[in-house]
Amino acid sequence: MKYKCLAAALLSSLPLFATAQSNVQIYGVMDAAIAIEDTDAPGTDRRTTVSSGNQSSSRLGFRGTEDLGNGLKALFNIESGVSLDTGAADSTMWGRRAVVGLQGEFGTMTVGREYSPIAAVAAASDILGQGMYGSNLSAFSGNNRMTRRLSNSVNYKSNSLSGFTVNAAYSTGEVAADNAPSADLMGISLEYKNSNLYLGAGYHQLERVLPGDDKEMAFGAGFTFGDFEIKGNYMKAEPEALQEYTNANIGASYTTGANKFFVNFQQQKLDNTDAKGNTVSVAYTYALSKRTNIYTTYAQLRNNGTALFAINSSSNNVTPATITGQGSAAGSDPSVFTVGLRHSF
Repeated sequence: MKYKCLAAALLSSLPLFATAQSNVQIYGVMDAAIAIEDTDAPGTDRRTTVSSGNQSSSRLGFRGTEDLGNGLKALFNIESGVSLDTGAADSTMWGRRAVVGLQGEFGTMTVGREYSPIAAVAAASDILGQGMYGSNLSAFSGNNRMTRRLSNSVNYKSNSLSGFTVNAAYSTGEVAADNAPSADLMGISLEYKNSNLYLGAGYHQLERVLPGDDKEMAFGAGFTFGDFEIKGNYMKAEPEALQEYTNANIGASYTTGANKFFVNFQQQKLDNTDAKGNTVSVAYTYALSKRTNIYTTYAQLRNNGTALFAINSSSNNVTPATITGQGSAAGSDPSVFTVGLRHSF
């Protein structure tokens, strides 16, 4: 009789468990393309590739919330990148995002691996949506560049107040030695959004070397008028022991029906040298449905004689590289053309 009562209690509780799990979502993006790449470096030739994540990085994620009452919610999000061309993971298992937190009238607090305050400004002010070749993700690729994601971090995002939002973060480097830099990062950003205007600014300070701190800053803006949109940003990294780096973008898009056209100009510079590279990119997307589109992009970068800058898409890059015995790749002018398909779920 006792076992029957226990079984009945377990069965009666199943709907409650099902309700608790109903707020967990599985989502993702699958993006694959055929690309023709040319690094223009001595000793190299044009090549054709099948690549993953050109408009958007291919990914699989899980997210959910639990209502705790009185306007308070618990939340989590784990997200992993995948390379569709090989089937391999494109980074650490949950390297894209891995957080748990609380959300309420005070805003949102998360702990784990999170996007940085500057990353929010850069994403909102890139006309290419940080996808397609020529995006501002080139500013986050390299030792003397910006910081996009923060491991071991505590993060805060305020609720919108008259269009203003604050993002703040502290990431610990978890260094124990008292004679070594802590590798701690502190960051903050302020964003303003209304129906057709975006403004944002962010700042990071990172203790990477002794003495002194690395500094990173970003400014972004966007404006929508009818079917046209214009966005731009300026980002600068001032590492204590490396060359200063700047990345500036200005771009526009036009939407008509299922068609969307993009153009973007980007300039990269190493401020302590004369290295400079200018990239022009054009892109087109056609929406087959709300979740599926085809796209094509073309980008050309012109490096001056001392520059080795690259063209970046969401998950890929075309980078000139020096081959032994072939002469320096400095001054090479890479280009890339892609045709792809993206599906989100």
